[in-house]
Amino acid sequence: MKMADLIQSGDWKGEKHVPVIEVKGPVKAGEPFEVQVSVGKEIPHPNTTEHHIRWIQLIFKPEGGKFPYEVGRVTFDVHGESTDGANQGPAHTEPFGVFRLKVAKGGTLTALSYCNIHGLWESSVDLAAE
Repeated sequence: MKMADLIQSGDWKGEKHVPVIEVKGPVKAGEPFEVQVSVGKEIPHPNTTEHHIRWIQLIFKPEGGKFPYEVGRVTFDVHGESTDGANQGPAHTEPFGVFRLKVAKGGTLTALSYCNIHGLWESSVDLAAE
């Protein structure tokens, strides 16, 4: 089995597990810009002890490059669990993160997310750098 066989994808407007990548502002080579990643933008994903997003990872593959580079990963570690029982805890994290990065040239941004029940999901966007 290959890793690609385990990853699901879809349109985030119709599937609550697909990570959404939003590039904020213009992308200019060598200058910082912001990328937001989230799950459940259009259709909210449950954020419960039993069903939640554990992490989102952002990867960049430059145009013409052989290998991708991990930009970073955000983890979501609290989902309402407590000693009083499931969903009784005082805190719930939301599957949302922000990365600030610079690139030398355009390429592809890919986000992977992991749902504790429904596995791995991915989406990608092309990134043009001026």
